[in-house]
Amino acid sequence: MRGVGRALPRTGTLAATAGLLTAGLLTGPAVAAGPAGRADSTQPATFAACAFYNGNALTVYGQHGDRVRQAQCLLANRHYLTWKDVTGNFGAKTRTAVKEFQTAHHLAADGKVGKGTWRALYS
Repeated sequence: MRGVGRALPRTGTLAATAGLLTAGLLTGPAVAAGPAGRADSTQPATFAACAFYNGNALTVYGQHGDRVRQAQCLLANRHYLTWKDVTGNFGAKTRTAVKEFQTAHHLAADGKVGKGTWRALYS
């Protein structure tokens, strides 16, 4: 009986996540990259599902896990990181990418993924 109780919430969570993915809420807009990683508007937009975490808790240098992986995935969707950099470890590359993203979106470039940065990443 114990396994059944755990399966139902997980199934509900998976269904909710699938719904958000379908609605495009857990993905960020990404344009196919051309040479040298520049956005190429002649290519169709591509979307990568970022479904590791759906909150907005402060995420900072030195942390690791799904929250970090989510931020990295959203940054990779926008070409601030490469896909090989989506590791779940918030290191120097991620901090630099966050600062560049924050600067481009007129946010305080502190390298921390707080509520305002999460909001911008999801928009």
